[in-house]
Amino acid sequence: MKGAASALIILFPSLVSAADSSGQEFSFLSSILQMVAALALVIGLILLIWHFSGKLMRGLPVGQQLLSKHIRLVETRYLGPKKALMLFEVGGEYLLLASSDTGLTFIKQIDMLEEIEVIEEKQEQSSFATLLTRLRQKK
Repeated sequence: MKGAASALIILFPSLVSAADSSGQEFSFLSSILQMVAALALVIGLILLIWHFSGKLMRGLPVGQQLLSKHIRLVETRYLGPKKALMLFEVGGEYLLLASSDTGLTFIKQIDMLEEIEVIEEKQEQSSFATLLTRLRQKK
C-alpha cells in the first residue's frame, strides 16, 4: 500500500507534465504537484535515513562507556557559578580536584576509601500534594 502510494506520488507529476506538454502552456497545477511530490520525496528520504541511522546507533556505546575503565568521575559538587569540586578515581586512587573558570586545581590525593564518608541521600519524589500536607501539619 505504501509502495503504491509512493510510486503514484513520484510518477504523478511526470504524468501531469506529459499530458500537459502537448499544449506547451505553463500550468500552475502541474508545477505545484511537482513541487509537492519533490517535497514528499525529500521528506521521505530524510525519515528513511533517520530510521536506519537510529537502528545503527543503538548498538554503539554512549557517554561514560566511551571513557577509559581506569579513570572515573565519582562525584561532582557545585559550589557556585563555574566552580565545582570533583572526585576522580584514577587507578584505584582518589583525587580531589577544584574546577573553576580558570582551570583545574589539584587539592588532595585520598589514599584510602575509608577516609571518604559515604552519606546516602534520600531522594524523595515530592509532589505538590505532599508539600501541601507537610505545610498543613506544621500549622
